[in-house]
Amino acid sequence: MQKFAVFLDSVMNERDERVIGITESLCPVCLDRIPARRIVVDEDVYLDKTCRNHGNFRTIIWRGRPSYESWSVPKLPSRPPVCGTNVERGCPFDCGLCPEHRQHTCCVLLEITQRCNLNCPVCFARAGGDSHDPDIRTIESWYRLLMESGGPYNIQLSGGEPTLRDDIPEIISLGRSLGYSFFQLNTNGLRLAKDNGYARSLKEAGLNCVFLQFDGTNDEIYRKIRGDGLLRVKESAILNCGKHNLGVVLVPTLMPGVNTDDIGKIIEFAVGMMPTVRGVHFQPVSYFGRYDSEPTDSGRLTVPEVITKIERQTGGRLKVKDFHSPSAENAYCSFSGNFVLMSDGELKTWRKEGNSCCCSPQVAADGAKKSQFFVARKWSASADNDVADKIDCGSFMKVDSLDAFLERVEKFSLCVSGMAFQDAWNIDLERLRECFIHVVSPDNRIIPFCAFNLTGADGKSLYRSQSAHL
Repeated sequence: MQKFAVFLDSVMNERDERVIGITESLCPVCLDRIPARRIVVDEDVYLDKTCRNHGNFRTIIWRGRPSYESWSVPKLPSRPPVCGTNVERGCPFDCGLCPEHRQHTCCVLLEITQRCNLNCPVCFARAGGDSHDPDIRTIESWYRLLMESGGPYNIQLSGGEPTLRDDIPEIISLGRSLGYSFFQLNTNGLRLAKDNGYARSLKEAGLNCVFLQFDGTNDEIYRKIRGDGLLRVKESAILNCGKHNLGVVLVPTLMPGVNTDDIGKIIEFAVGMMPTVRGVHFQPVSYFGRYDSEPTDSGRLTVPEVITKIERQTGGRLKVKDFHSPSAENAYCSFSGNFVLMSDGELKTWRKEGNSCCCSPQVAADGAKKSQFFVARKWSASADNDVADKIDCGSFMKVDSLDAFLERVEKFSLCVSGMAFQDAWNIDLERLRECFIHVVSPDNRIIPFCAFNLTGADGKSLYRSQSAHL
């Protein structure tokens, strides 16, 4: 009887599992390329793969609804305009970009320091300690490389903590002189909070947007994720940016059991800080760089879970149907929804129900260019320096015409989005080949973000560590 029960369970398991795709991935132990399958179990999707030396690995990549298959967007691939490397070993070992890549660049990270003034338990860059910062001539060579590779692109100054450098205004001014028009600063906000004049100097140099680490609305969250209570610091940084008309995007790293119940409050906080805050960009934790322990499925948060939590925790103010898959990067990398704050406090979605552009394939390069322009326009602060005064005195205009609505969209937009980065356990090389967020490596190659930051279970890196470079 017991044997029959075991047999019945195995039959049921087979019946519940369905293979919906074949791809390639990496072994998280040795980082060798291995075959992989996407498997549906009820409403969940797993990446299942086997390394002949290190065994089987199965990792959750999608939980619940919207369904994995409904989220897909047809796309016609676009080869990079200029390829810096040849195909020799295949993805992801020939990045630079190589001819196998299927998407153009949208945003490029320039890591201008590896130093940091925090020691976060979770850090994709594994930042900290002493290091030699690239000098201004090296950074100029990066700008010129990107121009020769099809630029200009949107530029994010990152690290480490980039504000530990005193010459960021010079770096931005140099980039603008070479033809770049959009700059964002990826920062924890400590210097912006303490030095009001620093925000002014960044604005005068041409900074458009502050990409602010913002993990929650109480200090207990920050103590767990960042090692210290930092909420007041974050608030001060935002206020100082607002004084100098710098747009701010809040960037929470979402960690199950730590701040996933705070998603709605983060959005509520963002609305209260409009129009300085232009968006919230959620990033479910990925296991590369520095992290506490080897990942488990319970330690992961997937795209549909995030947007479902947004609807529940905002009381339906923002709905699952308001969010859509991307037209530029791989559909399973991200989500976004665009909203305008109306005079009565309603967050009105821009996207009408059923109005989707997913019915016919889009050219990948067109999506990358549109995304580049959209981010540059909507993540920058409004050109109207009197917006804050309008909010303080409550003099919201009544939106009774298309022109008035469009004017309100320009000033009171909130972009709520998220991006699920890949690590060695859940990396899908088909997704990687459609990446449009890239990093300039120290040896002057253009590397997809997830490939550049990828680390194995033992900390081995494909691209960050030159000694481990293949």
